[in-house]
Amino acid sequence: MQRRIFGVETEFGIRYSMSGMGHLGPEEAARKLFRPVVDWGRSSNVFLENGARLYLDVGSHPEYATAECAELTDLVRQDKAGERLFERLAQRAEEALIAQDMPGRLHLFKNNVDSAGHSFGSHENYLLSRKAEFSRLVRFLVPFLVSRQIVVGAGRVHPTGPPEAQGAPGTGEASYSFSQRADYVWEASSSATTRSRPLINTRDEPHADASQYRRLHVIVGDSNMSETTTLARLGMTDVILRMIEDHANLEDLELANTGQALRTISHDLTGRETVELKDGRHMSALDLQRYYLEAAQSFLAAHGSHRSETDYVMDLWARTLDAVDRQDTSSIDTEIDWAIKKKLLDRTAAKRGCDYSDPKMAQLDLAYHDINRARGIYYLLERKGQARRWVDEESVIRAESVSPETRARIRGRFIAAAQHAGSDYTVDWVHYKINNVPAMAHVCQDPFATFDEDIERTIELLREATAPGPTPMPPLI
Repeated sequence: MQRRIFGVETEFGIRYSMSGMGHLGPEEAARKLFRPVVDWGRSSNVFLENGARLYLDVGSHPEYATAECAELTDLVRQDKAGERLFERLAQRAEEALIAQDMPGRLHLFKNNVDSAGHSFGSHENYLLSRKAEFSRLVRFLVPFLVSRQIVVGAGRVHPTGPPEAQGAPGTGEASYSFSQRADYVWEASSSATTRSRPLINTRDEPHADASQYRRLHVIVGDSNMSETTTLARLGMTDVILRMIEDHANLEDLELANTGQALRTISHDLTGRETVELKDGRHMSALDLQRYYLEAAQSFLAAHGSHRSETDYVMDLWARTLDAVDRQDTSSIDTEIDWAIKKKLLDRTAAKRGCDYSDPKMAQLDLAYHDINRARGIYYLLERKGQARRWVDEESVIRAESVSPETRARIRGRFIAAAQHAGSDYTVDWVHYKINNVPAMAHVCQDPFATFDEDIERTIELLREATAPGPTPMPPLI
């Protein structure tokens, strides 16, 4: 597909650190965090004026799902807008707890694993044509996704070495891996999300016209703090998907054991340890990624690049593989999460005269993902010019309240009008309804649409009814 809809769903880790005596568990901390959301939307699951979804997921994980984006840069802005919204909600929760004589700090971490070994995800969504043969797409995509982590992984410290089994601590030498998520994903594809944790979730929920579209739901990726790493993660995958959909001449590199390959690649920072393919061959992560990069370069040379960001994505992809190959990250250590973090950790270890088993290393690893810009390590590095930005802060602020030019624009306008009119409404990805007026119930199945005549008529009626009407709901934050 030349045109594609993208989205990212991010689950955040949560922890409240009390300043004095007492304890506040994650469930109660999450309830405190979402109190303004419930007051605003009468639910802990709401859609916002920027078209995004904000909700409390299973396991007390705050989650933000970006609005539908047709442009990669819009997706980066929307992703960061979610961080800013949660940052302010955390600050409000801290103030409320101080007023209740429970002072402390509410931390939200954009990472993928907690100290107890529980994993939570960052899910990518790509709109596909219904004409694409899904089983073929999965077969060709999985080896790319398994090896992609050496480019776009978030990096993780293992104080006791690689885990012996899922969630179990290691018993070896302290180490560092490319990915946080790789140790918790086992299958290539499945409809499950928690039992077996596949790379690709196969539930067929397109949130669009099912006769035309399907949604690819990738759940193996790490949550990225770096804007340029997020851009690369989605941009690389978009190019490979385009090749598969266009039946480009890609070699079948199906893996013998997907889960084992994920872990082998994640824990080998040289990129050279090989994994077995189903046909008996052995290839390394660098071999696999070099193959996909060169195939993508040839494809784009023949068919052209259809996105303004693609040239940068391809350059960063190539530079990252070169950095892994040379074992020198100086060319990428402001742009790729695992390399940015590793540079910080290595400097700290050298200064302290310690290795990755030192508790300070795990502390820094976690603090890198703290979304509070005053105390989060990533944002400290960003302020020092040691983490590159892709979008400016003014555009992120705008993305908190203004939706991308997709169906999200319709949703955002509908929500704003209904709130301003004080009307009780229900909204999801495709439905738009004023609850007490049956004639004001609509469905929009086109995710690329920015205008719908019937919904626009309802918006105008809501605006006309607003003037002497009830007091509108206050802004969320």
